[in-house]
Amino acid sequence: MNRKEAEKRAARLRSVINEYDHLYYVENTPAVSDAEYDRLRRELENLEERFPSLAAPDSPTRRVGAPPRSELPPAEHLRRMLSLDSTTSADQVREFDSRVRELSGDDQVNYTAEPKFDGLSVELLYQDGILARGATRGDSRTGEDITPNIKTVPSVPLKMRKDPPPGVITIRGEALMLLEDFHRLNGLMTERGGQAFANPRNAAAGSLRQLDSRITAERVLTLYAYEIMYMEGSAPATHTEELELLKAWGFLVYPDIPLCHSIEDAIDYHRALAEKRDNLPFEIDGIVIRTDSRELAESLGARSRSPRWAIALKFEPRREVTTVDSIVVQVGRTGKLTPVALLKPVDVGGVTVSRATLHNAGEVARKDIRSGDRVRIERAGDVIPAVVERIETDSRRGSPFRMPDSCPVCGSPVVEEGAYHFCPAGLSCPAQLKGGLIHFASRGGMDIDHLGEKTVESMVEAGILKGIPDIYRLSKKEILELERFAEKSADNLLAAIEESKQPELGSFIYALGIRNVGEHLAQLLAEEFGSIQALEETTREHLLKVKEIGPESADSITSFFSSERNRKTIRELLELGVSPRTPQDSGSGRLDGMKFVFTGSLEGLTRREAKERVLAMGGDVTSSVSTRTDYVVAGSSPGSKLHRAEELGIRILNEEEFVEMTGSGPQSLSV
Repeated sequence: MNRKEAEKRAARLRSVINEYDHLYYVENTPAVSDAEYDRLRRELENLEERFPSLAAPDSPTRRVGAPPRSELPPAEHLRRMLSLDSTTSADQVREFDSRVRELSGDDQVNYTAEPKFDGLSVELLYQDGILARGATRGDSRTGEDITPNIKTVPSVPLKMRKDPPPGVITIRGEALMLLEDFHRLNGLMTERGGQAFANPRNAAAGSLRQLDSRITAERVLTLYAYEIMYMEGSAPATHTEELELLKAWGFLVYPDIPLCHSIEDAIDYHRALAEKRDNLPFEIDGIVIRTDSRELAESLGARSRSPRWAIALKFEPRREVTTVDSIVVQVGRTGKLTPVALLKPVDVGGVTVSRATLHNAGEVARKDIRSGDRVRIERAGDVIPAVVERIETDSRRGSPFRMPDSCPVCGSPVVEEGAYHFCPAGLSCPAQLKGGLIHFASRGGMDIDHLGEKTVESMVEAGILKGIPDIYRLSKKEILELERFAEKSADNLLAAIEESKQPELGSFIYALGIRNVGEHLAQLLAEEFGSIQALEETTREHLLKVKEIGPESADSITSFFSSERNRKTIRELLELGVSPRTPQDSGSGRLDGMKFVFTGSLEGLTRREAKERVLAMGGDVTSSVSTRTDYVVAGSSPGSKLHRAEELGIRILNEEEFVEMTGSGPQSLSV
């Protein structure tokens, strides 16, 4: 067979095998025997081995995995992968409906209701219909590139089925492990002497994050697609149409997603699905209710972390009864002491639970929990184990629990603040030092790649990290003395540390680990005060005047900056070259209220960088052109959005004009 004949035959084999994969994994209708399927696949593998240039990106042979990678590189999302507000209360869902109807001006809104899969959220990027990248959700803006791993998932199309496909499209789905495959995998792990997975979610997440995708290929994962996040060209008008389009493109979509003409229909669906929950082939922890109209969803917009057009109605937590062996005290990153019940292991909804939080001393006393007690525990949100109540029995009980007078880790005298107890030693306490360093380097903070939990622990134990500023004093020699580090990995870590020296002010404030200050509040503080020096010198009275800051947060902030140890840490960081970028540096506010739409490919900027410029300056980016659009930025090969803008008389900018409008400041700004 010559090359031309081989090329024609390989193309035919790819088409046939991909069709058989779709019928088997998506349609659940096998069309060929295993022996015949294996014969066709071996023939294709032999052709691609003989003629390596024939191996196409959509070849089913790509599902077998690739050699190991040294790390999972970052992957920036074209659209933020938001999380959902959630509740277990039907009344709160009704309040959500009231807000949606009030904001939309409509008396009646259509919703869709679908299972809330208990797996790993994944973004799939297709270019001209070919799978180009897979990524985890990460911090909603940047995830991990898992492309070789996601290609091993049989229900993920390597090539979209419907022509012509969009030039660029990103699709969100949930990667999970079916219960049957989970039990099979755990049986195999046990036979091999390995550690079994606690639940299907952990198994799916662990499998997709493998550095060696050949391991992923050995584990059977499934992906359900449920959302078009970004699409060049005209997007479907409704979520119902969106789901049908995903099916037509060859994606696996859950078959029972009703259109609900009232919120009560959605609540009824939740009730019915709860009854069927234990008979489903996969784990779910509730339902997702979202507006069917995409235009309405776009007009409702989103908060900092979650959309206003959707809500998750969770199932009630699963509960079981077990015995408390003992109560220990755990010291957290902020120094908070938390009593934890060590339990006789018990299975709660498929997860083996051996410890559960008791929250604080007051809760332990109120519930009167002691060692030896029989207790009812639950997985709150089906994730975090907690002790609900003590069950009266005749069994022998231990002594009443009391919080220790000194920190169980460093021995410092414990201080009491309201309902909680704290170790005041700060970063001089080993428990707080490790947690503080990990938090400082996290993606929401200074975003220092390669400085994760294991690296921090080894550096603290080796004595080369005794405080946060020591990160910026690390030498290559010190790093190379640690296990798991070679020349390249040491260079990568030092480069990441150097790159972290110019964070957004909000990220820097969050990285400091101030109690009760999350990412959103840190950004508000950055916008209000404009510099770390101004925040240091502020008063409690000023803080209480800032929207969304209450007495507890104000007390935490003033307490943090009144500490000479904390002020010294900040001074050292600044002296070592850390220079937070302020909102003024980014030109914030120049585009207040303006709506931008992008179409086509940009040359000097990525789509994410362009979007972040707009958002950092107070503007907004939408996916479709309407009369409310102020500017359309057109790159090369623009789509139908350009024609729509011309019809509406909306001003069109080329990339050069857009860059001039947004200035020459940082190209990647925190949203």
